[in-house]
Amino acid sequence: MPQPLENATFTNSFVDELAGDPSRENVPRQVPGYHYSPVAPTPVAAPRLLIWSEEMGAELGLARPPEQGAATELLAGNRVADSMRPYAARYGGHQFGNWAGQLGDGRAISLGELPGQDGLRWEVQLKGAGPTPYSRRADGRAVLRSSVREFLCSEAMYHLGVPTTRALSLVSTGDAVVRDMFYDGNAHPEPGAVVARIAPSFVRFGNFQILLAHDEPENLRALADYVIRQHFPELGEPAPEVYVAWLAEISRRTAEMVAHWQTVGFVHGVMNTDNMSILGLTIDYGPYGWLEPYEPGWTPNTTDFTNYRYAFGQQPRVALWNLTQLAQALTPLVPDPELLRPALNQFVATFNRAHHVRLLAKLGLTASNDEDADKQLVGALLPAMEAAEVDMTIFYRQLAHLTPRLLAASEPVESLGRELLAAASYAAPDDAASASLLVWLAQYAARLRQEPATLEAIRAGMLAVNPKYVLRNYLAQQAIEAAEAGDLAPLHTLHEVLKRPFDEQPEQEALAARRPEWAATKPGSATLSCSS
Repeated sequence: MPQPLENATFTNSFVDELAGDPSRENVPRQVPGYHYSPVAPTPVAAPRLLIWSEEMGAELGLARPPEQGAATELLAGNRVADSMRPYAARYGGHQFGNWAGQLGDGRAISLGELPGQDGLRWEVQLKGAGPTPYSRRADGRAVLRSSVREFLCSEAMYHLGVPTTRALSLVSTGDAVVRDMFYDGNAHPEPGAVVARIAPSFVRFGNFQILLAHDEPENLRALADYVIRQHFPELGEPAPEVYVAWLAEISRRTAEMVAHWQTVGFVHGVMNTDNMSILGLTIDYGPYGWLEPYEPGWTPNTTDFTNYRYAFGQQPRVALWNLTQLAQALTPLVPDPELLRPALNQFVATFNRAHHVRLLAKLGLTASNDEDADKQLVGALLPAMEAAEVDMTIFYRQLAHLTPRLLAASEPVESLGRELLAAASYAAPDDAASASLLVWLAQYAARLRQEPATLEAIRAGMLAVNPKYVLRNYLAQQAIEAAEAGDLAPLHTLHEVLKRPFDEQPEQEALAARRPEWAATKPGSATLSCSS
């Protein structure tokens, strides 16, 4: 029977087992020598529950809270239950490739852990719950704009099957928060909000990096041992060889996650080392976006417009670079740093395999005896998609529907290809731009006919892995603007639709449409920044 949140009993393994800052001074400061700082959320004026994840609530055995009441007060940070021991974690990181020193949970406060139906313990963390010692010059708050995006994308990614943190609730605060969305001198008040986000752990690569940077080997070992015992117990008791196996497993999980990103068209936007989960989960939903025209060089993050370090096509390379920084942080735990190198090779091998297998599945293909030919076929598709400026999501979905006619071979492949381009391309009809895609489609049709499965099975398999609905930025922006005006219906509709991304849902056809022209340049729909 689901219980009210206010009746739930929290455990606090991170606080119980690791080194806590003895100071209760909640001012921005360096916190050397500790893993976390105890800190309480700062109350807000008028908390109100805007949306709740029924699935995550059920996993935690929690009843849906009323719009206002004790549970909503807890989710806003206005109350702290007796069993909670709230804290902000200390970490550092490389931001855009440069070491940034101490960062830490500047506006995220973990309340403790709740047991899940799956036997895991889930950490509950409030984002936007007020300042902590790691807030630097910030106010510790979050705006409704970014909080809607975090809630929706966390849950959308989960239903796509992508490894991710989760969201439990979104609460408006009744307070205004001043933000400069593009750091261009146009700061103005926005409505504030708090997201309750959920994960088995929010430990990041940067939690280890700060301990190496400050020469804290005992704290480094204690954190590594805690994470292994709590989250990787299958590896055995911590020891040098276990640390090596652990890094290999982190590399494997990270590779699987990024392969998912690359095959659904997700661009994280800010892959700093402090935004990389030690569990291989997508974490910190900020200036993310979804490929619409297939463009490997695209990033939605205006902060990254100088070097495009975190562009879509760069994500695998950056993930490996980040893992290399984590390996460096772990060197005090092993007798020879060279022992860690094969663990990094695990990323490359896993990513290449997972990415290829996922792309084959999107095309309705199974591995053949001629792997090189399959790799050549898949590899030729991506530049062809770029040249034709096709919408990645729509292209794969329409290709699935087109498969029966391709296999029937009763219509010219070129006419089918032009039909596909008409549905999926953002470019004006151009024979030169579409030529490579039309050539590829003929090669694909020939390869498809080698598949042993029935036509119905091939099409069903493609529809099961090629989503019709993803959280396009313009859809999120429409829901945000409506919510800011007091209309929550678009937010709730989008949330429900994104729970079934592979279903047709004909009544919601508009949410699967190509990005409209106005959204190509509109702030929040085309471009974002780290401001939230």
